[in-house]
Parts: sequence; C-alpha cells; structure tokens
Amino acid sequence: MTDLPEAYALCRDVAAEHGKTYFLATRLLPTDRRPAVHALYAFARMVDDIIDVDMIAERGDDTAVALDLALLTRIEERLNEGLASTTAPPTSVPPGSDRRNELILAALFDTARRYDIPSEYFTAFMTSMLMDVPHSAIYKDRYATMDELSTYMYGSAAVIGLQMLPILGTVCPVEEARPTASALGEAFQVTNFVRDAGEDLARDRIYLPGDVLSAYGVDEDLLWWCRRTDSVDPRVRRALADIIATTRALYRTAEPGIALLEPRAREGIRVAFALYQDILEAVENDGYRSLSVRSRVGTPRRARVAATAAGRGLLVRAGERLPRPGSRAA
Repeated sequence: MTDLPEAYALCRDVAAEHGKTYFLATRLLPTDRRPAVHALYAFARMVDDIIDVDMIAERGDDTAVALDLALLTRIEERLNEGLASTTAPPTSVPPGSDRRNELILAALFDTARRYDIPSEYFTAFMTSMLMDVPHSAIYKDRYATMDELSTYMYGSAAVIGLQMLPILGTVCPVEEARPTASALGEAFQVTNFVRDAGEDLARDRIYLPGDVLSAYGVDEDLLWWCRRTDSVDPRVRRALADIIATTRALYRTAEPGIALLEPRAREGIRVAFALYQDILEAVENDGYRSLSVRSRVGTPRRARVAATAAGRGLLVRAGERLPRPGSRAA
C-alpha cells in the first residue's frame, strides 16, 4: 500500500540528499508548500537517475538500455494514468512495480491534483528526458544552436518553473507570471550545463550550443584536451564567457517574476536565484575550468544568503513593508 505521509517523507529525503541548493531554498518556503516542491524534485530526480548515461555505460549492453527504456515507458504510462484520474489513484502498488518509484509517483499525483498543475507540463518533461536516452527514437546528445537547446529545455527546465507557480502562488493571474518562471527554469538549467560541461562530455553529451563554440573556434577535440590536461584554451574561455553572458540575460529576464509571487514564497526563490548565479561566478573564479573542475559555492556563502533571506522572510510574516525588489534599498 502507498501511504502519502511516507511518500512525501521519501521525496523530502531525496531532495535533501541530491538537491543541496534546491533543498536549502525550499526550507525558506511556507511549511505547507514544501512537500509539493519536494515531490516535484523527487519525481524529476527519479527519472533522471533512470536515464543516467553513466549507469548505462557501466552496465554496457543493449539489454540494459532496453530495460531502461521499458522502465521509462512504464513510468510514463503510470504518470498518464495517475494524472488523468479525477480521484485519488489506487493505493496498492501495481504488480512488478518498484515501491520507491510508486511512492514518489503517489506524492506527485497528490501534488498535481492539489494544485491543479496541467498534465502537459509532465508530458513535456518526459519527452525531453527521452531525448537523453541512447537508442530512443528522439535521442540527442549535441545541440547545434541555443534555439535548438531551448526546445529541449522547455521540457527539462522551463516546465519545472511552470509547475512551481501554482504551488508558490502569485499576486497576479498565473499566465502573467509564466514567461518569467520559464526563463528562470532555463537560467538554472544553462547554469548547470556550464558547471557540468566536463561531466557531460565524459558521458558523451554536449549541452553547450554548437554555434557558440564554433564561433570561437572550439571543437570537440579541444574540449577533450581541456578535460584531459586540466587546462583552459583561450578559445574555450571566450566561448564559456559568451554562454555565461547569455545565461545572465536569462536571469535578468526572470528576476521581475519574483515580485509576482506571493510574498511568503519570494525569499526561497531569491535564495535559489542568488546561489545559482553564484555558480556562474564560481566558474569564472575557477578560471573557466568547468571541463575538468566542478565549481562549487562555498558553505559560508550559502549560509549567509539563506540567513539574510530568512531574516527578510520574518519581516514579511510580521507585516513589515520591505523595499521593492530591484530598488536601491533592496
């Protein structure tokens, strides 16, 4: 039997273990909203773990890939069944199903119904995830342009921001907040692509847009040279600086959307907003060595950002008038 308290507890544990920045920001959200955010994260993580190319490579055969595709297909079927149901799905675990996955799905279904999250967002997410699976009909491991990458990121990142909107709540019609929420999801995703460029390359994936790389004379051989030698060619440095500049433009587009959220939800998003931008700064401070080094934001900085946001949140809850986001006093 699936049990919702157990399901949500599992999702919280998944978020705490794997999403350090995400989990820290979630702790600043209203208590009643956190379980739903944990459910969204745990579902995305569950699917991502299944398609992890490192695991497929280590198992190293077509049978393993076929098993992964079959499992994803089964999860997609369960997802469609659960989201289509107007009542709570059965609490019994279907024969042959993984109990951990079923618990995560149970929390997700409850969250989707509770906050009326459109099922299309989850469908788009699964489509983008299948683009990451070797031998799937829509597999892609290279992206020629930022526009092409944005098509992938709609399902892998933009819809995450859109899923969050009903949970966080808005002070305007939700459709007015969608463009900035989408931009923030994409900004977070490209930040991850920059930070994880070396790890992705080792998995035979390149999420850096090919036209930007080629504009600076960067090819795959040069990327591999940087990874093997822990060096940074000036051409790679310039290409990464260009992508970082584009990512910061996405953050600027997204920032006004924070003020569109309910006041209780803003501080948690501000923390994620600040810390993810800090990742870009960490890449710069590490000399753009993200092909061989995974840049990190230090614990003291994370703690300071969280403490500042927590203090602002207390003022909001006390009814204090805070400076308008973006003003000199903010």
